[in-house]
Amino acid sequence: MSEIKKVPVGVSARHIHLASEHVEILFGSGAALTEMKPLSQPGQFAANETVEVYGPKGSFAKVRILGPARKATQLEVSRTDAFALGLKPPLRESGKIEDTPGIRIIGPAGEVTVDKGVIVAARHIHFHTSDAERWGIADKQLLKVRVGGERGVIFEQVLARVSDQYALDMHIDTDEGNAANVSTGDYGEIVE
Repeated sequence: MSEIKKVPVGVSARHIHLASEHVEILFGSGAALTEMKPLSQPGQFAANETVEVYGPKGSFAKVRILGPARKATQLEVSRTDAFALGLKPPLRESGKIEDTPGIRIIGPAGEVTVDKGVIVAARHIHFHTSDAERWGIADKQLLKVRVGGERGVIFEQVLARVSDQYALDMHIDTDEGNAANVSTGDYGEIVE
């Protein structure tokens, strides 16, 4: 009998990653993000700082910034959030922001409008290289993950992301979590 491939699930609410120059525009010259709590991925954290984001139709206050700063600013929202903002962002792997809508971002010290960077993040699993090797999973492979419970589902098209910098964790957005009645800390099982 083969090993059961259990993965912890993290449900990601809307959040934003900021480029260093945007941190300074939004929070002031020399500003840096400060850690509120660590995230599942090594070196990543939820920052104390938040921003407001404005789309053509609506806005959200207190959008949590995830740190550290990145090369490009990226807002990750659920499809429901996108409707509220009046945007039609594509489903994308994190970091793939070409041909995506932009957003207006307001912080306590200033504001910036980016011409791209809003995505609905593709569901994915971060695998440490050792976990991926043990289970025979390749980077960019598409997987199926079953979650049980009263509204159990099988998530298809789950992108494997493999790196020795990652810790095992599956990420879905709030729409997906709500539809399946899944919460952060629950587990899924990779199925063949």
